[in-house]
Amino acid sequence: MEIDTSPAQVKVIFTTTEPDLQLPESGQQLLVPGDIKRYGLSRILNSESMLNTSSPIPLDFLANGTFLRTSIEEYLSTNGLSSESTLTLQYVRSLIPPVYEASFEHDDWVGDVDVLSSTSPAGLGASVNDRIASASYDGLVRVWNPSGETVATSAAGRGGGHTLRLDAVKWLSPKQIASAGLDRKVVIWDYTESSDGFSGSLKPNMELWGHEKAINSLAVNGPAGRILTASSDGRIGLWSSSKKTAPQADPETLPSAHSSKKTKLSSAANTAQRGPLAMIAAHDEPVTAAVFHPNDNTVAYSASKDHTVKTIDLTTSREVSRLTTLHPILSAIALPGSLIAAGSSARHITLLDPRESAKSTVVMTLRGHVNMVSSLAPSPDNEYSLVSGSYDSTCRVWDLRSVHHGLEEGGGSVSEPVYTIGREWLKEKKLPAAGDGAKVLGVAWDATWGIVSGGEDKKVQINRGRGLFAS
Repeated sequence: MEIDTSPAQVKVIFTTTEPDLQLPESGQQLLVPGDIKRYGLSRILNSESMLNTSSPIPLDFLANGTFLRTSIEEYLSTNGLSSESTLTLQYVRSLIPPVYEASFEHDDWVGDVDVLSSTSPAGLGASVNDRIASASYDGLVRVWNPSGETVATSAAGRGGGHTLRLDAVKWLSPKQIASAGLDRKVVIWDYTESSDGFSGSLKPNMELWGHEKAINSLAVNGPAGRILTASSDGRIGLWSSSKKTAPQADPETLPSAHSSKKTKLSSAANTAQRGPLAMIAAHDEPVTAAVFHPNDNTVAYSASKDHTVKTIDLTTSREVSRLTTLHPILSAIALPGSLIAAGSSARHITLLDPRESAKSTVVMTLRGHVNMVSSLAPSPDNEYSLVSGSYDSTCRVWDLRSVHHGLEEGGGSVSEPVYTIGREWLKEKKLPAAGDGAKVLGVAWDATWGIVSGGEDKKVQINRGRGLFAS
């Protein structure tokens, strides 16, 4: 007698919230083999009789709010369900796995990175050369091309640049870069390239003075010509990137008012020194992030080690509202869908809803890092994913569609990372992904460049996505 070894058939109901991926009524319920996994399910739905798309769309499947990473029968067994159960699967577009591309070597730790491309905020829709700007602990700004060649390097302190380590860098436009760090000033650089694109120059256009302590992060709104700074002096600075509209600096804030003759020479004689449009006392402890509202450049959000995220009206320089968290906040971004993502010293990321109409302040908690979360960047492609950088030497990619109920710290929705990006040199040495000596200090995510990160390993690392169906 022959024994039937074919896998059991499982009844599956397919659902989706994506309007352009709806199945015909006849295709919403199917019998599928129990040993089928995500790839097989994706191929079924991409067949001509189902979605009937012009080209295959990589899909992921959520079972009870969690991504399906095993076969269906393994999932049923793990969750104590019978193979006769009807399983409901929500299908969504896949996130592309980040594949390692390259590393660019620095002489010191990389404090921050930002990218320029036709898909980045500073170059959106324009015909620009793809470039990376990096800010290093050696006080230098560097501009890189995709081949890993340094196109331009800023001058050191006495040439009008920075005298101490850098923690922040941002492209204002394809022709201007802003940088800041431990020396309390923002430098606006004019960036030009040779016609062949192989060499360029960074010349200081303006220095912005007003903070009393280190500047921890920058945010820019290129079209409005505005810059936000977050400082360890507990204040947020609002600045103009134009000499014409930037007010004169208060002489008391300039280094010449308090420093030795040697330090007075740190600024180039022809570099304009300007002050803030507003200096807002926002927090009792260091401000770690200040960001513009995604759709309103008169509104800002600030985050601090004092455990709070505040909404600031930049027109009146007044606090509109505040949200209190359980832990010091080290990084924050504003997501397109009105939420604030705040990275904490307690290793997790809290999603907060700053709107007055919100029923709950904490929307979701993202757990997976094993050390402090130092940097965050939103996905350039959608409203439901982001990337984080951590002192645990990893970047992690999150999908906010995958959630389950949490039991600790008051419950609420919890999500785990869908991809973990380790530092490549740790892999080469066969060391754990979450290793010592490779803190990630800055991360950016761009549709052209992919995920770009820098940190304690003195490298800018690039991880680019690849289509899942290519293999």
